[in-house]
Amino acid sequence: MQKFLAAALLSAAVFSAPAYAQTAQTAQPAAPAATAGSQEKMELKGNWRASKLMGLDVYNDANEKLGEVNELILDKQGKVNAVVIGVGGFLGMGEHDIAVSMDKLKFVEEPVRTSSTAPGATTRDTTGTQRETTTGAATGATTTTGRSGDANDWMPDHAVMSGTKEQLKAMPQFKYSDYN
Repeated sequence: MQKFLAAALLSAAVFSAPAYAQTAQTAQPAAPAATAGSQEKMELKGNWRASKLMGLDVYNDANEKLGEVNELILDKQGKVNAVVIGVGGFLGMGEHDIAVSMDKLKFVEEPVRTSSTAPGATTRDTTGTQRETTTGAATGATTTTGRSGDANDWMPDHAVMSGTKEQLKAMPQFKYSDYN
C-alpha cells in the first residue's frame, strides 16, 4: 500500500511540474481610453443592416418574384463581392442558389406595385411616411391616407434584378464547396 501511495504522489508531482514551471504571461497593453470629447456620433441614417437583407425578396422588372437573398459574400475589407439568391423551390426544397454581383441588384424602398392593393394595407414610401390604403365600396376608387412616421427599419422593401426565374435557374448553381 505504501508503494502504491508513493507511486501516486510521484506521478502527481511529475505531471504537475510543467504547470508550476510556466511563467505568468504579461498583460496586453490596454487600448486607449475613450473620452467624451473624442467620440462623435456616427452618421448612419439611410444605411441598411446586413442581417435585415437576409430573406429579402428579389423581383424582376415585371414585379414577378424571382427568389430571395440567402447570403452576402464579403471580401476581407468588408466590401460585398456577391449576393447569393435562392431561386425557385418551395419552403427551401428544390431551391437553386446563384451568386450575382451586387451591381446586378437595385434595392427599392417602396413596396412592390401590384394591380390591386389590399384594403387597409400600410406601406412606407422613401421618406419614411406610412400610408394607409383604403378602397371605396361604391366607386372602387383607391385613396391613400398619409400617416406621419419617422420609423427607420434599416432595410429596403425588396430588390429588383433583370431576368426571369427560368433565366436565373439556368445560371450555374452556387455551391460553397466549389470555393474551398
